[in-house]
Amino acid sequence: MYRLAEKVLGYDLLSLCLEGPRDALDRTQHCQPAVFVASLAAVEKLNHLQPEVSGRGGRAGVGRRRLGPARAAAEAPLGSVCPQVVERCVAAAGYSVGEFAALVFAGALDFAEGAWGTIDVSRERTTALSCAHIYAASLFLSVALYAVKVRAEAMQKAAEAVPSGMLSVVGRREANYKFACLEARKHCESLGIENPVCTVSNYLFPDSRVIAGHLQALEFLQENARKYYFKRTKMLPVSGAFHTRLMEPAVEPLAEVLKSIEIQKPLFCVYSNVDGKKYMHSKHIQKLLVKQVVSPVLWEQTMHSVYERKQGTEFPYTYEVGPGNQLGAILKQCNLKAWKQYKHVDALEDEEAAET
Repeated sequence: MYRLAEKVLGYDLLSLCLEGPRDALDRTQHCQPAVFVASLAAVEKLNHLQPEVSGRGGRAGVGRRRLGPARAAAEAPLGSVCPQVVERCVAAAGYSVGEFAALVFAGALDFAEGAWGTIDVSRERTTALSCAHIYAASLFLSVALYAVKVRAEAMQKAAEAVPSGMLSVVGRREANYKFACLEARKHCESLGIENPVCTVSNYLFPDSRVIAGHLQALEFLQENARKYYFKRTKMLPVSGAFHTRLMEPAVEPLAEVLKSIEIQKPLFCVYSNVDGKKYMHSKHIQKLLVKQVVSPVLWEQTMHSVYERKQGTEFPYTYEVGPGNQLGAILKQCNLKAWKQYKHVDALEDEEAAET
């Protein structure tokens, strides 16, 4: 996978992921392809772990077995996702660029990026979520990765046009994020900034948001955190104000490349970041993937949609497939019962690391 990625991207992605430098990897033009490829590699790893993950041992086998060798998936040839995983998958979702991975996974073809999956052995059902990113329609690896490359480079260019960023906020129940953003925009106007941007760009879990916009607005919110009932604030190590209208210059390049890609109907339900609802058809996917670039990520709402079920109904197994376990932490805050069936798979994590 990484060898193919190098041909598509024009640089050694695996070396960048393993050796850095970190500041280069944090740039969205590199970070997005990195998450996308690492997540698909993790899906391939899940494929190899399949006998232990969903064998006849039932639920007990899931969550007990440690992850295998770190680089096995990274060096493995491209292969299809294990049919059992896909056949039992009942839902998928990808966080931001993770939606591309989700769409690839649902097509059971090639490349997936940040993703989670859920397998319910007893009922032969599975739910998938991505860190981006998780799974959905069928795009071929090189084609999907090229679309991610175009998206990442266009968003990087848009980010460099305006000093901007993203602020993670955990607030109290009294916090009024819209009012805080309004006052931050007024502050920017007082500094002579025309048409300033400051808005919620990511809904993570109850009382947790990511606010994005002009740097001056985010600095204002940090300085006045107590006034707006913010318990904790932290600037994120990202290149710009993603999922806001500051990303509008990236819309057309992504729209053009998506027009050249044949997108098929997902094999199972995939949820959009834009509205937290299921994708209906290929044109719907194409439209919302573009809209997502300038729209807030409704992840909390998506979690409620994915795990909504009648009282007494058991939750399926959930796998977060890709780098980091942030989506698992969010799931725990959104739905503790669903989180108890959660497992993380990372292709670049070895068995020793998993033990610590």
